[in-house]
Amino acid sequence: MFYEPEMDKVLRLGDVVRGYISPSTKIKQPFLSFESSIYHNYDISFEVPRYSVILTPCCSIGDQMICLTPLIELRSDFFKNPYFVEDFTRINRGIHPEKAVPPDEWQGFSDEKKQEILAKKNPYTLLNLFIYEPSDLFPTYPKRRVHETNYYMIDFRNVQTLRCEMIKSRDKTVVEEVPILESKCL
Repeated sequence: MFYEPEMDKVLRLGDVVRGYISPSTKIKQPFLSFESSIYHNYDISFEVPRYSVILTPCCSIGDQMICLTPLIELRSDFFKNPYFVEDFTRINRGIHPEKAVPPDEWQGFSDEKKQEILAKKNPYTLLNLFIYEPSDLFPTYPKRRVHETNYYMIDFRNVQTLRCEMIKSRDKTVVEEVPILESKCL
């Protein structure tokens, strides 16, 4: 993964953007009936993450809609693994299964558990996550009291659709849509 020194004048897959809300909906069960006697338990919350990432493929951006996910801090348990601490983007690549867990955790596994892990054919460990390289744009934050980092990640399970009139395909973007392009950071 890398950052371009000059930004493209269109929105693209993987772009880091700012200024967007991130809604989250939680329900107890599906709403199968709208009878007034039935209680529906739900919660809708909103946050404005400092940064979000565009997950819509470049050729699909248009029609006033994109998919976004918040750029979030790394999980604390990543810092238990010295192999990850050296370069957190290793999580994005295939790695030897033994390196996917902290050494003390690996040593605690039974021989059967180790063989089961080693027998798996998929070298990727955390498929729902993607780690972004550090950037001077990203603030540092503490983790586990001894580490400070400015690596951030996205979780592909946390994606929202955003509709905005300024979102247009590359060939339809005009000067009036400059604010949407100003939201692009990396």
